[in-house]
Amino acid sequence: MVSVLAVVALLAGCAGTPSSDGTHVAFYGDSYTLGTGASEPSLRWSTVISEQRGWVEFNPSVNGLGFINNRTAFVDGDLPSLVIENDPDIVFVTMGLNDNFSYDVAADSIRQQISLDLDRLNDELPDARIVVVEPFWYTDERPASVEIIIGWVEDAATEIDADYIPGASHWIEGHPEWMASDGLHPNDEGYAEMARRMDAELKNLGL
Repeated sequence: MVSVLAVVALLAGCAGTPSSDGTHVAFYGDSYTLGTGASEPSLRWSTVISEQRGWVEFNPSVNGLGFINNRTAFVDGDLPSLVIENDPDIVFVTMGLNDNFSYDVAADSIRQQISLDLDRLNDELPDARIVVVEPFWYTDERPASVEIIIGWVEDAATEIDADYIPGASHWIEGHPEWMASDGLHPNDEGYAEMARRMDAELKNLGL
């Protein structure tokens, strides 16, 4: 089983410091939202859709991070804390891919933490619109855990009445030419396709 390398969260991954103008949007994600594999951060899907809409992007996403996988902090100092402190108008949750690598030893903890994180974001940011995206996936082969975790994420999104975007685990399926040389992450073409698909889904949600 291939594992995505974890690195320390860097606020340099954010597209900019929020200003008083525009809609502030925060992203709670892993490497597929951080933009690992893209030739530059401006080509990651989160930045593309933010620029299209004039949003102020805050993206402290972390390589290898899951709801449980490679996570050392919970509540104080964790990534949801950074999102909450940013006080965004919209929150994107794009987590779950990396939890497949911890599923065999931490399934119950993963399921519990998904609900805890989404409940916390909902409680701490009562005025924010929360958009939960089906966890991304990166190979045509799909272990059984992929669909199980997808189901848990969708259930938790429903519990807080969040917007939910289905199908994202298939967006780059069957296109090896959309993968970076590491074989783990999208390349510029892959992120462009993700941005195109995300743009269509957001338009359906009125965003």
